[in-house]
Amino acid sequence: MNAVADALPTLALPEQLTMQSAAQALGVLKRELSSLTGPALAIDAQRLRVFDSSAVAVLLELRRELQADGRSLSLRHPPQRLSKLVSLYGVSELLPT
Repeated sequence: MNAVADALPTLALPEQLTMQSAAQALGVLKRELSSLTGPALAIDAQRLRVFDSSAVAVLLELRRELQADGRSLSLRHPPQRLSKLVSLYGVSELLPT
């Protein structure tokens, strides 16, 4: 990771992000997202422990929100299983690390 990437405003994912918690987590993350400024944002997935494919959907929705504002997103510290899900769904280029 370089100094520029480290300087990005960062939004942290929760420890759990499953179908049951996705809607609520997305609401919280969108509110936090609105308080962060800058042309690019990092999403830190380091705390993410319990998740399913809903985590990918949440990340894609956050990306869509950012892109609507002309901003970009990068994913930091994704668990290996999340990286595999992102790849499996064919959205690796949409959620760069």
